[in-house]
Amino acid sequence: MSGTAVAPWVRTRLRTAPGAAAALALLVLLTAWLAAAYPRAIDTYEDDGLRRAVATAAPGRTALQFAAGSPGLALPDEQRAALVSPHEMQRRFESVVNNVPAPLTIDRSQSAYGLRTTQKLESDEPFLARPYGLPPRLTVATQSDLAAHARVVSGRLPSGSADQKSAEAEGAVTTATAKTLNIKAGSVLHVATLGGPRLAFKVTGIVEPLLPEAGYWSVLPVLRTPQLLSASSQPDPPKYWHGGLLLAPGAAPALLATDSKPETYAQLAPSSADLNARQFDGLKASVAGLQNGPALSRIRTSFSISTSLYTELDRVLLSYATVRDSITPVVAVAGSGTATVAAVVLLMAGGLAAARRTAELALLRARGGSLRQIAGRLLAESAVVVVPAAALGLLLAVLAVPHGRLGPALAAAGGVAALGCLALPVRAALTHRTVRSAAERADLVQEKPSARRTVAELTLLVLAAGAVFALRRRGTGGGPADSLVSAAPVLVGVIAAFVLIRLYPLPLRWAARPAARLRSTVAFLSLARAGRASGGGVLPLLALLTALTTAAFGGSVLAGADDARDRAALYATGTDARIDSDLALPKDLPGRIARVPGVHGVSPVHIEYAVRLPDDDTTAVAGVDPTTYAALTAGTALGVPADRLKAPAAAPGKAVLPAVASPSVARRLGKEPVKLRVAGYDVTIRVVAAQDGSAAVPSSDFILVDTAGLGAKDPTALLVGGTSIDAKALRKTAVSGHVSVRLQSEARREFADSPLQSGAGRIYAAAVAAGAGLAVLALLLSLLRGAPERSALLARLRTMGLTRRQGRTLLVLEALPPAFLAAAGGALTGWASIVLLAPGIDLAGLALATSSGLAPVGSELRADPLSLLLPAVCVVLLAAGVATAQAWWSGRRGSITELRAGDAR
Repeated sequence: MSGTAVAPWVRTRLRTAPGAAAALALLVLLTAWLAAAYPRAIDTYEDDGLRRAVATAAPGRTALQFAAGSPGLALPDEQRAALVSPHEMQRRFESVVNNVPAPLTIDRSQSAYGLRTTQKLESDEPFLARPYGLPPRLTVATQSDLAAHARVVSGRLPSGSADQKSAEAEGAVTTATAKTLNIKAGSVLHVATLGGPRLAFKVTGIVEPLLPEAGYWSVLPVLRTPQLLSASSQPDPPKYWHGGLLLAPGAAPALLATDSKPETYAQLAPSSADLNARQFDGLKASVAGLQNGPALSRIRTSFSISTSLYTELDRVLLSYATVRDSITPVVAVAGSGTATVAAVVLLMAGGLAAARRTAELALLRARGGSLRQIAGRLLAESAVVVVPAAALGLLLAVLAVPHGRLGPALAAAGGVAALGCLALPVRAALTHRTVRSAAERADLVQEKPSARRTVAELTLLVLAAGAVFALRRRGTGGGPADSLVSAAPVLVGVIAAFVLIRLYPLPLRWAARPAARLRSTVAFLSLARAGRASGGGVLPLLALLTALTTAAFGGSVLAGADDARDRAALYATGTDARIDSDLALPKDLPGRIARVPGVHGVSPVHIEYAVRLPDDDTTAVAGVDPTTYAALTAGTALGVPADRLKAPAAAPGKAVLPAVASPSVARRLGKEPVKLRVAGYDVTIRVVAAQDGSAAVPSSDFILVDTAGLGAKDPTALLVGGTSIDAKALRKTAVSGHVSVRLQSEARREFADSPLQSGAGRIYAAAVAAGAGLAVLALLLSLLRGAPERSALLARLRTMGLTRRQGRTLLVLEALPPAFLAAAGGALTGWASIVLLAPGIDLAGLALATSSGLAPVGSELRADPLSLLLPAVCVVLLAAGVATAQAWWSGRRGSITELRAGDAR
């Protein structure tokens, strides 16, 4: 064999078997595409999740709010006024922006600066709204760039300047503030000053915010929307309106004359457009440096020595990281399982090619060919097909998933290419280490495992046991445990494959003895053939077990996540929909709601919050109608039988009311009667049962009693039942300024409305589907390896009188034992993996869109019967279907055609 003939050899082999080359290229292309797309898809959903977490958090949490005390208290008035002049404030704002460390960037369009009051200024104008007789109070600010963030509805924007001695300054209010406080363009609001005449704020314009929910208006929301605040902490205190007033930037010195303790401020909105998950550590370091580090020191030098920073951006980032870290190891299980199946399929493809060319390669070895020469030529033959296919797969992955890092995708595609190139030459080199004329018989029943194989299997068993044990002890808290989560199901599948291969001969031997005594030889022959089939071995079984384990595990994870979302949505709303109000609802509203399309039941509820308990703690007390409440909650985790809450027939306040309470409240109250003050009435209750949640007061401690025992109380909430409620009609019917409507279906969508959850779910489902497809391919490759031999055997037996029906039965029975082995082993391994790994798996991250969301009871990982049984049944049906198809095809070709094809197959 001359080394100069490599190119002709490769060209000749590709021309001789173009179908096999095309099949290998297609396999490598699909595998490389999946492998390269996987890390880029993870990068995409992690990046989108980080951007969404920052963009959707309340601007008051994510903004960097720098503030400094009243400037230059010891300076003359002119110098103090110069410190808050528009030019000086802009210069200091720019210095703050320039000192924000990378990778954190600022969205200037939603950032602002100025001077604002920290103590509310009271204005006693008679035309202002006074719901409890108390005059409203104002927060006044000279927020920058008002014209770019508001539309003038009435009047004009404030302008001009003022100083500490000015009697008047111009300002503007939003439409919401004007409507609530009865302010019009031209109104004058007077406030007190430090010992001088009162300062008049002339409202020159009413403005409508352009982006009211964005950072400019929402960091300090009172500038946009007035608030009704309590005047004291006493029960039922009087309330007053708290509104915002926006002055012209040049009027900032006028605030220095008031007793409002004004402060300079700069609120910086972080830009989320360019964030990516790889910058996460840098982002945390940037925020930490601004909170108490070198960056804050530089800002204090340029802005003010007393500058302080308030932000919850670090908590937002931590919340994102908590959810991401709980999702990553779970998603990695699917990726690890699919990667294992893909690797096995590539090895099987190389093994099939080597088996088909056994005679050819044995002849080359007999004629003096060295292993290096043969392996080199086979490597070149494979590389010509594999490398372009892998490169094309990488290109398609980049086009399909345009965002994400190229490095991991390139490494994944390169790994596929390397495995695809080496599978055939390595398998051929191992098979033809010694010169021989034919391959030895592979017989699972007679073959005895070598000592090396036993040692290798025991080593893997110890590794798998250690991984599962470590995972159960440490959970998915990050670090090495993450790798254990992804590797443990694969390790369990590997061990199961080795164990089943060792146990496989036993049932075949047991079944062969009674089959040998049957009159028909088909059963005995099929069992004998199953024991010595050339396609038998660890690789096909490993591929099927890993795929079935991943499918069962993945199906159970997805089913558990869906169940967790259902439970969380139930615990958030109580029923299919609910209507809540701070005030009593109209008496005719339940009847009108009952006529909304899709509604099949309505239960009124009266809720009193902050009811004081004997230990001075507080809880919510809900009065419900036992009959309608039980009907709406029947069959759910929040159901309560009507007879458990039914009040005794007695005057309100005279009878002891049976109550259902949350566990913490039930422990504090005990089982003896307890007197409570509810809505001005003294009622006596006795806790008869404890329940984790209630439909009346979701996500809170509670006491449920019969409304009849509280007297004639108008409902403050309505529980609505119906699986297909018309949400638009429901809201239209319940419309009111103090009424909120929430549907369980909407709450469920909110729990899943996150790129982390949706992206991880899609990747998980795609990985499981890809693993299932590769497992089917592994099964087909396993059956295809022995197909020529089975076809030839079937042809010989037909010449001896075997009927077509018997031939079909023979092939099906031959295929069923390994299929049953894989199906039963896969279902058992999947169940074992779930049982072993469930304590270390956190489904809350995958199920709920926020790490602080409610962790619903009963949402832990459990085996899903459909996910366990359906893939296993499909394997058996597929194996039987392939065997039937082969018998049919062999029958069409005829026995003579098969025998003329030769026996060396």
